[in-house]
Amino acid sequence: MAWGVPPRPPSSKVQALYELCKRTFPSPSAGASPSPPPADAVRSISLLMDTITPADVGLRDDNAEDDRGHGFFESNFLKSSARVARWAQPITYLHIYECDAFSIGIFCLPTSAVIPLHDHPGMTVLSKILYGSMHVKSYDWIEPTVLASSQPARLAKLHMDDVRTALCPTSVLYPQSGGNLHCFTSVSSCAVLDVLAPPYCEDAGRICTYFHDYPFSSLSAAAELAKVADNPDNYAWLEAINTPVNIYMRPGMYTGPLVQELRT
Repeated sequence: MAWGVPPRPPSSKVQALYELCKRTFPSPSAGASPSPPPADAVRSISLLMDTITPADVGLRDDNAEDDRGHGFFESNFLKSSARVARWAQPITYLHIYECDAFSIGIFCLPTSAVIPLHDHPGMTVLSKILYGSMHVKSYDWIEPTVLASSQPARLAKLHMDDVRTALCPTSVLYPQSGGNLHCFTSVSSCAVLDVLAPPYCEDAGRICTYFHDYPFSSLSAAAELAKVADNPDNYAWLEAINTPVNIYMRPGMYTGPLVQELRT
């Protein structure tokens, strides 16, 4: 590039999202917990994600319900799959980009599909519903840690229990706040654009753990009850699920604009 010539604007909103994430999220240091990015940088990414439509990532939303989360691929198999029961339809993941600092991808969920309650250890996550609606239930851990006396469960506070739609702004969760533990249930066929910073990495200790939530009153003794100052319905006990969690998920073909990696 010639000296004094300004860089060209991004060729697509996907490219703009990648470049903004590249400037915002540094590669995590070995053995260190990533620090949450500055609030103004997260706001910039959120505002950009708010403008991204299904068409910007190669999807259509005019027949979302019929497609039921398959990424809108035109094939005889998928056309005939509309006759399959809703519960048999898989969640489709469309991979856009991943490096050690962040990942960008899309989850396409058919109606009534569930992504169970899970955590995002040491991660900042931005989520934008591209089309459709979903019920989101999320929690944050109570600090310092409070353990149940009757079984291996930890106390968490409810952050959200509501239906979100494509009209909602981008949501952000942080390592310690914003609903770091959440589950999704699609109310209608929907797609969610996700940015994870940094992404899951078993070697770095960022392992996805699934949980079962119990009503606060179900496991609470007098000692635990005394620690809750406000409405007990705002709290729950979360117990890690140690057996494999079967989620009917498959990779799909991302057909939107490709990311052109920046030279370092």
